[in-house]
Amino acid sequence: MIDELSEVIRSVPSADRFPTVDELAASVERLRAEHPDIITEHRIGTSRLGEPLSAMRVGDGPRHAIVFGGVHPNEPVGGLTAVHLVRTLAADAGLRARLGFTWHVIPCIDPDGMRLNEGWFAGPLSWGSYGRAFYRPAPDEQVEWTFPLRYKRAWFDRVLPETLALMRLIDDTRPALLCSLHNGEYGGVFYYLSRPEPELYDTLTAIPARLGLPLHTGEPEAPCIANYAPGVYGTINVADEYDYLESHGIDPVGALAGDSSAAYAARYGALTLVSEVPYWAHTDADDPAPTAVPYAQLLRERVAAVREVYATLQSVLSTVEGELSVGSPFLRACRSFVPSLDGLATREAERAADPAHARPATVAERFSGEAMLHQMRIRFGGMLLRAIEGEFAIGHATPVLRRQYALLSRAYDAWALEAETTTTPHTVPIGDLVAIQYAAILATAVHLRDAGRSTST
Repeated sequence: MIDELSEVIRSVPSADRFPTVDELAASVERLRAEHPDIITEHRIGTSRLGEPLSAMRVGDGPRHAIVFGGVHPNEPVGGLTAVHLVRTLAADAGLRARLGFTWHVIPCIDPDGMRLNEGWFAGPLSWGSYGRAFYRPAPDEQVEWTFPLRYKRAWFDRVLPETLALMRLIDDTRPALLCSLHNGEYGGVFYYLSRPEPELYDTLTAIPARLGLPLHTGEPEAPCIANYAPGVYGTINVADEYDYLESHGIDPVGALAGDSSAAYAARYGALTLVSEVPYWAHTDADDPAPTAVPYAQLLRERVAAVREVYATLQSVLSTVEGELSVGSPFLRACRSFVPSLDGLATREAERAADPAHARPATVAERFSGEAMLHQMRIRFGGMLLRAIEGEFAIGHATPVLRRQYALLSRAYDAWALEAETTTTPHTVPIGDLVAIQYAAILATAVHLRDAGRSTST
């Protein structure tokens, strides 16, 4: 498969912007009109604001694959990947036959949330402009993390309509493959797999290399995540996260929402692939060389920086709470994310005290910590500014809101300037991001096909 990657990657067209929800829907309609006998569209549900949710069905293989984009609405790469996948499958009967799947493809599973990000889709993309039009839902409003959960004292059944639509599709098709399409801001490419698949690792990690892009080999998103190979991790397991938080004296019930799509699909034996690609890449994300800084010191410096961000945001949020008249999505997100920074600082301080962390930090670890700090400032600072702007939009610009808005604006502008002047990233062409996800989907499908043949013989 590795030898075929270059051809697969070259097949992906370039793009100069991310499509809006309406533009994605128009692309789907054009595809259906071009291939009326090959592509069928079936309704799977309705969004919270009344948007129809549909999946495109292509192929007639004995096993089923589900591919969905927009699972986090600030991550629009997957919509383009989904459309390209359907376009290619519809035009190539030989490819459909070789892969042997029936495909169910959803370009955007959270259209309501994605519409709140469309302000930055046309670019030009910078840290400052991105955060000022940014939205990411609170965990209990994210499609990815609102599947039913029952573990120890944790119980979650506030399933979103969008999550219910995915559950219905998973139950109806019992997929062998589930592909959840994600992207981040700054760093390298990485993947999650719901179970170890050693034969697949080299192929997945070769994909970004063909485009000259680094892997993310620094710190995982959480310390309890399994590391299968450089740039390949085990999907986030809520039970492991629960146990990790509990062991650090944090009540998991208040820190977690529901379970993941990967956990739900696992009941049918599905292999889940999560593809994570960055808007901006940097070679430090994949540099294992040791630095002169002990890892424990790096963690202590991070604790101080996170606490500073928390103090700034929490002060503004606490001050404006009594002035806010609209419970906007931005406000709900800030009420969830801002307090979580305090818990993050506490956990990192405990890790810094571990004698094992007296070793030198790697370049990749130092980079991932810096990238995380920029991400938190820009994401959460931008959303809190948008929450206050919502009050201004309805004519509710009280003196307290105006003062706090000015204060936070100054802090945000300084954060954005620091991010833009201290980072030297490579802006990744959108077509390359799509190519990585597309090639990873095909590689995983081929892997499952070949594994099935081996089992049957």
